[in-house]
Amino acid sequence: MAWQRWRERAIESAIRLCGISSIAIVALIFLFLAKEGLALFRTVSLAHFLGGHYWYPISDPPRFGILPLLLGSGLVTAGAVVLSVPVGIASALFVSEIATGWAKDVLKTGIELVAAIPSVVLGFIGIAVLAPAIKQAFGLPTGLTALTGAMTLAFMAMPTIVSITEDALAAVPRGHREAALALGATRWQMMWRVLLPAAGSGIVAAVMLGIGRVIGETMAVMMVTGNAAVIPHTLLRPVRTMTATIAAEMGETVRGSDHYAALFAIGIVLFIISFAINLIADLFLHRER
Repeated sequence: MAWQRWRERAIESAIRLCGISSIAIVALIFLFLAKEGLALFRTVSLAHFLGGHYWYPISDPPRFGILPLLLGSGLVTAGAVVLSVPVGIASALFVSEIATGWAKDVLKTGIELVAAIPSVVLGFIGIAVLAPAIKQAFGLPTGLTALTGAMTLAFMAMPTIVSITEDALAAVPRGHREAALALGATRWQMMWRVLLPAAGSGIVAAVMLGIGRVIGETMAVMMVTGNAAVIPHTLLRPVRTMTATIAAEMGETVRGSDHYAALFAIGIVLFIISFAINLIADLFLHRER
């Protein structure tokens, strides 16, 4: 008995240490970003940084307005959400409630495999297939647009949305389904009016995690959006996102310069946005109904 108690205490201590270490690592990442990025605000005001219309870091004088980057990230993310959420929820309903036997197993395995595709591969497919199709369909000078990025990111977000939504639907007690059908509801009415409201918290969490997945994506979005740091007015024009800006310019800037600090400041903004999205998703996921 003494050996068993010692072993349980050792396991509890190891789990506690892992949890504390995870929190400490996240805190250290934020402190590192803050240490490097906050130096920018000695020369540039926060209002100009967040609301400036021009990102010209190597001009004379340099201009560090990230509003075009914020709007570019927001537009691509919003487009991806609009495309992926309806399809993702419908797919989860099909896998959970309609598909049976081997078809259900094949679909669930396929969704997990799609989630494992590297983002650079999806970016290459977007350049080779999607961009020419959009260019021809809309008569554009280039197919590297916000719409191309939104469609690519929607494909990347759907596995997360489908998987978590399917788990949320599976967690709804079977009695809910049987009661609805016994009262005369059709299968569609049962899914629409009973299952989806009952699994609402899990579905919202799935959507928020999908948004977190796409807003932090770098390689694919850098390959297919055209990388034009201008304020976007339509999905059919090139844009640049915050993640693509960091990836494209970090290797070319001088360490310790204002440009270097500005890229870390963008990282702080991304960190805060991602943290907020994941916090909201966690709150919905664990909300007691």
